[in-house]
Formats: sequence, C-alpha cells, structure tokens
Amino acid sequence: MQKIKVFIDGKAGTTGLKIFQRFANREDIEVLQIDEDKRKDPTERKKLMSQSDVVFLCLPDKAAIEAVELAKDLDVRVIDASTAHRTNKDWTYGFPELSDDYRKALKTAKYVANPGCHATGFICTVYPLVKAGVLPKDYPLVCHSITGYSGGGNSMIAEYEDQNRDKKYSSPRQYGLSLSHKHIPEMMAVTGITRKPIFNPLVADFPCGMAVSVGLHNDMLKDSPTAQDIHKLLCEHYKDQTFVKVASFMGENELSDNFLASNTKEGTNELEIFVFGNESQTNLVARFDNLGKGASGAAVQCMNIMFDIDEAKGLK
Repeated sequence: MQKIKVFIDGKAGTTGLKIFQRFANREDIEVLQIDEDKRKDPTERKKLMSQSDVVFLCLPDKAAIEAVELAKDLDVRVIDASTAHRTNKDWTYGFPELSDDYRKALKTAKYVANPGCHATGFICTVYPLVKAGVLPKDYPLVCHSITGYSGGGNSMIAEYEDQNRDKKYSSPRQYGLSLSHKHIPEMMAVTGITRKPIFNPLVADFPCGMAVSVGLHNDMLKDSPTAQDIHKLLCEHYKDQTFVKVASFMGENELSDNFLASNTKEGTNELEIFVFGNESQTNLVARFDNLGKGASGAAVQCMNIMFDIDEAKGLK
C-alpha cells in the first residue's frame, strides 16, 4: 500500500502536535520530519513540501501566507489551520457536515481552510437556520463561547499551568472585548449573515473543550417556530453525520445536574448540539473539543475525505 506523505509545517504548536499524534498509529501515513534547526528554513520546508502529498500549515497567519507561496508551484495539497484563508473564495472551507456541496468540494480541493474553533460552534447552529430561511440574515445575533486555555497556544498553556500563576487564571476571563475578534469575518462569510454578531469569547481554567451558545427570540424568526421546531430542523440537517450529532430535545427541562460542562468532548472529534427553549425563545449550544473538531481533528477529517479515506480513520 502506498502511503500518503504528510508534512506538518509548524508541528511544534498545539494544533500541529495534535495532528502529529493522530497519525501515530496510521499505517497509511508517512509523516516527513524536518530537522529542528531548519524548521524556519524556507528552502528546507519547500523541499519537504515537494516530497509530500499534503501539507498542514499550523502557523500564524503571516507565516501561513508565506508558506502558501512556497507551495504554490508544487503538486501538493494544502490544509491551512490559520485564519489567513478562511474567507478566501479560492479556498475550500473544511466543514463537510454543512452540506453535500462542502463535502464534494473537499474531494478535489487543492487548498483547504480549516475552520476556527469558536467559528465552528457558531456556524454549526446558525448555518442550517439561514440556509432554511428560518433565521433572517440581518438578525441581531449574540454569541457566547467558552473555551479551554489550550486554544491560546503554548504561551497561554504555560501561563495556566504555572504553579505560581496569578489567581486571575482561576476565573473565566472574557476577551475580544473590542468586538472585533478574528473569527467574526469567517462566521459571517460562511453563514451568509449580513449583520455583524456580538461575539463574547471567554477562556477558562481547563485545557481542552468548549461550549458555544447562540440565543434566539422565536418571534423574530420566519413563521415563529418553536424551539422544538428548530430542533427538528437541525436533526434533519445533520442526520447520518459521523461527528456532528444533535442531542435529544431538552425544551425547558434542566440537565440531570442542572449544568452543561464544556470539556466532556476532550480528545474526540465529536460535536454535539443541544437545543433548549420553548415557544418564545431558543438557546442553541454546541459542545466539542477546541483542539479536536475545533482544530486538528477537523483538519485530519478533511484530509481523509480529500484522499477518499474513511473520514473517521484515526479519529475514533
């Protein structure tokens, strides 16, 4: 069996390392390694890209753009985990569960933009409602998203895991307070909404996991659906999907312990959607691993689809 040759440009970062770990037991994958002292050498990186079937870019935005320039004349497919290309129409957006068109596009794509973690939770609930015509594109959306600290990369991980850390790290911390978080253009472009949402991200004292919530006033939606109607729509949209599942309708019932934890999907590529509410209001919550379906797991899933492999391979 001919192995797929992979180069991870930026393997030292959190996303790159998680991708590398997901290939540990893959007999069909050969990961090409770069010497540590040459990992920023463009000549050596381009050499490894030229020997690869697919390159994962796990780099800051500017470095990812420069890496694409290195690869542009090569016969290699690229999956970019940065923000740089997520709204670029020449790139395929890597969220196959959104529609058959997204899934089909991945099969032949040369350039794939991996979704952002917060954006994944927002898009998975908003996109189906906009597509169905239920949610007006100019609806004044508000989104709250709580994530584990691993999403901040190695520097934030070190801050949170420092035994002598400041007590502020024990409390959930809001950020993106300027209302200009880098995921917002992606959230708008993919869902098709025209009004900029108020997006409130928070980071908390756990390593991996996240919960993204979007609240709706049902009388502002087309035909004033109930929360249960919205639940049925989402169930139909995501039926038969491997990694995106809609939980049983909660209505106004509380969960068994009256809380919804954000970190229960750690280490998986699963995304679970909850629908709470009644006739007048609906609360949508997406729960997943910020480094799984929110980053590295999604990237590996996209690669599997691109090379006509079982999309769950290496992710279960």
